[in-house]
Amino acid sequence: MSDTSSATAERTAAAVSRATGLLVLADGTVFEGQGFGATTAAVGEVCFNTAMTGYQEILTDPSYAGQIVAFTFPHIGIVGTNSEDIEATTPVVRAMVVRSDASQPSNYRALSPLDRWLKLHNIPGIAGIDTRALTNRIRELGMPHGVVAVSPEGKFDRDALVKQARAFPGLVGLDLAKDVTTRQQYAWNEMPWMWGEGYTVEKDPTWRAVVLDYGVKRNILRQLAGHGAEIIVLPASASYEDVMRHSPHGVLLSNGPGDPAATGAYAIPTIKGILETRVPVFGICLGHQMLGLALGGETKKMAQGHHGANHPVKDLETGKVEIVSMNHGFTVDADTLPKGVKQTHVSLFDGTNCGLRVADKDIFSVQYHPEASPGPMDSHYLFGRFADAAKKRA
Repeated sequence: MSDTSSATAERTAAAVSRATGLLVLADGTVFEGQGFGATTAAVGEVCFNTAMTGYQEILTDPSYAGQIVAFTFPHIGIVGTNSEDIEATTPVVRAMVVRSDASQPSNYRALSPLDRWLKLHNIPGIAGIDTRALTNRIRELGMPHGVVAVSPEGKFDRDALVKQARAFPGLVGLDLAKDVTTRQQYAWNEMPWMWGEGYTVEKDPTWRAVVLDYGVKRNILRQLAGHGAEIIVLPASASYEDVMRHSPHGVLLSNGPGDPAATGAYAIPTIKGILETRVPVFGICLGHQMLGLALGGETKKMAQGHHGANHPVKDLETGKVEIVSMNHGFTVDADTLPKGVKQTHVSLFDGTNCGLRVADKDIFSVQYHPEASPGPMDSHYLFGRFADAAKKRA
């Protein structure tokens, strides 16, 4: 085919394109599809999530700040959305990508379709693209920067979208915890959801937990309440004195988004102060990474990260394998952990660190999400371990 014929064919294809949504990557790659959700454009780091269920919990996880989530499960939206399956009131995920969106949900708990919920929170989505090709690309080349744009009329300035993707600074060096943390302390007493009852409350707590909120998921707080805790949630910027004035029996370092080293600039001095006491400490996800930093280790950016509800992790102390929820793009470098800090869990996908503990102290953490939401529930026992240690001080 001649250059003239090729150019004519390209113009014809563009003219008949019925795409109402685009995923545009920083290298110029364009995925065409059907837009849904908010009519807008959003830029972020593109990652894939392998969970088969729990998309609303995933979309409301504060750890996804600055990211666009592509779901590998082909049918998303089947159960609609409701007011209970949320991990934060205001979602911070930038956009979502799916193979096929279900416009007509089929679940007795559904209050509205996913499309309407996305519009309410100004989140754009794109359906109808080859998510297998996108996932393989991320596996081979790492998480790209990209833009999801939605236009019902199909009008896009593709060059401008490429420039927008290229201008995204990335997550390295970004402290995103400050954007998702609570602005003031608050108490929490809601317990895990139960069939036929919904969420109940803890009325007779037996120990006190202080939670440092770097982007905490609600189900972490519910799990603590379910183990009898009186819970006080403090902002990410809380000082050692702020924490200790509540006389905690245990301190939990929560999950959250962004670069742990950036958040650690102000959070690590607080954590180090707590470590000098005998108060039990439990870290989750970003909290795990910052605990590693506070103990003298280092963290590093991952090429594709771990995102899903079906990741195998081995407990090196028991030999058991747990299937867990994960959502992280940074990891603790196990080779940098100092003497006296033991690696307790590893990913069976790539061998990266997934847990640590300090010898002879009730200080431990995991890279994954033991609270589930979405499941599985293999690691709920960790909250019991933390509660048992804290109750000894109550």
